[in-house]
Amino acid sequence: MPHIINPDECILCGACEAECPYEAISEKDGSMWIDPEICQDAGDCVEVCPVDAISPA
Repeated sequence: MPHIINPDECILCGACEAECPYEAISEKDGSMWIDPEICQDAGDCVEVCPVDAISPA
């Protein structure tokens, strides 16, 4: 199951985007977004998020 980013908690630092081995994370409409079609649930993004804005869907 892919992860999701809570846009109310995300500070748009980009750490998750840089860490994702599948390039599933990008900025979309002013917040970071994880494409569920690409996400392979590696979890690397969760570990680097400084504000704990990423969780399992």
